[in-house]
Amino acid sequence: MYPSLYQLNTRVRLTELSRTLGRRATLDDLPDAELDRLVQLGFDWVWLLSVWQTGLAGRLVSRTNPEWHKEFEETLPDLTDEDIPGSGFAIAGYAVHSDLGGDPALARLRDRLRKRGLRLMLDFVPNHTALDHPWVDEHPEYYVPGSELDLTRAPGNYTWLKGRKGDRLLAHGRDPYFPGWPDTLQLNYANPATREAMIAQLLKIAGQCDGVRCDMAMLVLPEVFERTWGLKPQPFWPDATGRVRERFPDFQFMAEVYWDLEWTLQQQGFNYTYDKRLYDRLTEGPARPVRDHFKADLDYQNKLARFLENHDEPRAAATFAPDVHQAAAVITFLSPGLRFFHQGQFEGRKKRISPHLVRAPREVPDEALGQFYQRLLGVLRLPVVRQGQWRLLDIAPAWDGNWTSDCFLAFGWEGPGAERLLVTVNYAPNQSQCYVRRPFEALAGRQWRLKDLMGEVKYQREGDELTDQGLYLDLGPWQYHVFELRPVRTPAATVAAGR
Repeated sequence: MYPSLYQLNTRVRLTELSRTLGRRATLDDLPDAELDRLVQLGFDWVWLLSVWQTGLAGRLVSRTNPEWHKEFEETLPDLTDEDIPGSGFAIAGYAVHSDLGGDPALARLRDRLRKRGLRLMLDFVPNHTALDHPWVDEHPEYYVPGSELDLTRAPGNYTWLKGRKGDRLLAHGRDPYFPGWPDTLQLNYANPATREAMIAQLLKIAGQCDGVRCDMAMLVLPEVFERTWGLKPQPFWPDATGRVRERFPDFQFMAEVYWDLEWTLQQQGFNYTYDKRLYDRLTEGPARPVRDHFKADLDYQNKLARFLENHDEPRAAATFAPDVHQAAAVITFLSPGLRFFHQGQFEGRKKRISPHLVRAPREVPDEALGQFYQRLLGVLRLPVVRQGQWRLLDIAPAWDGNWTSDCFLAFGWEGPGAERLLVTVNYAPNQSQCYVRRPFEALAGRQWRLKDLMGEVKYQREGDELTDQGLYLDLGPWQYHVFELRPVRTPAATVAAGR
């Protein structure tokens, strides 16, 4: 099955509810009607972003970092310190934040989700902790240490911390291409005790939810960790995912991953990995690299999490022009894999909300975009695209020398009950023509009705023509169709069916 996931910015949503209620809202205050709505829209998963305990040290860094503060003010011109509680990824402990109602409130919410058939996903941050995590005092050996020479060479990547066992120079968490995150400390995966402690954290989390989204999961791969820190650890993910599933067999892992390491993590136990490559190709254009992306084996594609925005990326409505946005969404979410949507995407919000913030600016919803997503989600609820077979279809020029056929993508979906869906997109700023070659088998000898589930277009075509020549298309810039194919019943067949 190809599921759908909805990412909820938990702290931002509870801030909105707090205004309505006139008091601090907790997870208990998320309305049942809101959960029911997600079920009606066809979602299988809810990812609650940033529920874990954060600390005073992280909050202080978030409020005083000049570069971050400038970004926050661009999002919220009326910014106050209360809007900046610290990053949800600078975790001081894997217990639900007391402001959100603690672990008991999460358990009650999970029960409400379960009753509706919704599965719960939470964050796991393997690479680092907050500056004031208890381990800094109790187990400073869990962290990457620094030297005075390290501090001289890269002063922004290390910090002195006081602890019960004396002052320690420790590294900030980072990836090999950027400076350290000053509100974090880097965990040392070359230490077997660190790996064991993090697996213990995962096992605790797995008792509270149905899956985790693992932040920057590739950073703890041995080859990446060694390149960053000069320390060679043993592999972490095969052991971690395996041991969690020994206790929780249906537990799911989703990786935030880049640098073409998606397949590596899939092989190490991840159910899904981010498909940032598709996102980048859609933002860059043209159509051919996008189409080439879909030539990968289905064993790989079925485990990709397809998205147009998330809390790390700019808003889709700010990135894509309206017509391009719709074309990109049809391509992204009608391909195989996990369909991954973000709070505010359907409304066309344009302001990205930093994970350091708990308030969003007020924005007027985009009604036209909302109607588009309503239609698209309706298609995604169909069994043919949840449980069917997908394939990339061949495209041919409409006539010799017509280069515009290269602007098309076409997918075919076939369901277990012989349902057929044909997805076609002209992903280009120009009028384009093509033939979609032999979209399905067993079309010959009958007439077929093609009805666009995303629009008003209806065609009737001979099966022999579709089989021999293909479906002719002439589409304007960024136009698309999602055709449902049904056989036209002849008068004789109609009479026979009525007997």
